[in-house]
Formats: sequence, C-alpha cells, structure tokens
Amino acid sequence: MLPMTSVKLESVMEIDIQAVAFDLDNTLWDVEPVIERAESALLEWLQEHCPRIPERLTREDMRAARAQLAVEEPHRAHDFTYVRIAALARHARECGYDESIAERAFEIFFAARNRVVLYPDVLPSLERLRARFRLASLSNGNADLGLIGIAGLFEVSLSARAVGVPKPHPRAFEALARGLGVPKARILFVGDDPDLDVHAPRAVGMKAAWINRRDMPWPERLAPPDIVVRDCAELVASLDAPAGGGRRPSRRQ
Repeated sequence: MLPMTSVKLESVMEIDIQAVAFDLDNTLWDVEPVIERAESALLEWLQEHCPRIPERLTREDMRAARAQLAVEEPHRAHDFTYVRIAALARHARECGYDESIAERAFEIFFAARNRVVLYPDVLPSLERLRARFRLASLSNGNADLGLIGIAGLFEVSLSARAVGVPKPHPRAFEALARGLGVPKARILFVGDDPDLDVHAPRAVGMKAAWINRRDMPWPERLAPPDIVVRDCAELVASLDAPAGGGRRPSRRQ
C-alpha cells in the first residue's frame, strides 16, 4: 500500500511549478452533506409549491431520473446544472405543472448547494500558496466560487459545463492550461480522486498531488502521485520544502 503521506519532492521541484490548480468537491470541502442539504431544501420547496411532484417521486426516484436523462443525452451528461433543470422540467410536466417551475426550483437547490463549509486547512493554505503560485480550479461539479466567497483566490475557475467536457478528458486540462497561460508541465493539479485528479492530469503532462483526507489506499493499477498529503496544509509544507533533501512531512506506513 502506498504510504498515506508520501512526497517525491525532487520530481516536482526539479522544474519550476508556476501554478497550482485544485479540484473542489471533497478536496476543499466535504460535498456529500452539502448535496444532501440542498436536495432536502429542494424537496421542501416542492412540497410547498408543487406538492404533486414529491407525492409522486421520492428523492431516490429523482436521482434515478437524472441518471436516466444522462444516459439519454450523453453529450449533456457532464452538465449537472442542465441535467437537474431538465429532469425537474420533466417531473413538472408529468405532474401537470408548467415546466418553468424547474428554473425556480433549481435556484433553491443551487443556493443551498453553494453553502459549503471549507475544511479548516483550506483558506490559510490558499492564502499562502497564492503568494508564490498562480491558483486555479477545475471541477466536474457546478459549485459557484463567487457564491461560496472564494472566487478572488483563483485566477482561473473552470467547470465541466464551461469547458464542454468533464475530467478526465484531456481537453479539460488543456483548457485549464490555456486559461492560465502556463505550460502544462509547470502546473501542479491537486485533488482527491486518483483517476480524475491524479492520473488524468499526469497523462497530459502536469504534475499531480493526491489529497487523501479519508486515509484511503492508493489504487495499485495506477502509477503513484508526485505528492501525497492529508490536507492543504501538508501540501503547503511539501512545496515549501527545498528540493534535494529539505524538510519533508513524516511518512506513515
């Protein structure tokens, strides 16, 4: 098993890292409780304004309907905003309501979806990092950093919806590099998902750091990350350590 905290600093610091780009959900905040609260807020709104929808459909039914819509329209499956609104419009139509309620219902969901609680290490770490690096974000989700209140920390913020493809598609990372105006080899991508946030950016020539907040084993089928850390504070410490033998986070087997 790959050590939970493991750093190969020479491979990262032997080149000039100019930008650090982050995934968002489960990297900067825990997204599962956020989505649960947002869907609960949506159901409460539907119960008050369109009660026939929640009378007919459970939360699980609505999730299944979104999954089916993604299968029916694979070219739009990466656009979570579209999928939610289109599914709500279908529910409204089937329950005898005007489809326009879908936009209003989504606004309720979206407001709650962006009431996130950042991990405690995130803000101080981002502040330290942006003093040395250009910061960016690339997410498959539809979080709005402006509503969350941290948009000013990032020079570039991209989503699958904006790019037109989701991670792990190479075009998503190429769009990130173009937006930053930085060669891919000088970008360190940081995220929690081994496939989407480590393997995929490395495949296009970026460096990658794995944030392993949940003490998960690294998939043996994938080459190890350039950096493995518990959180953003350890990432800062890793990038602060001089190449070739400076201070390093402790290794745990």
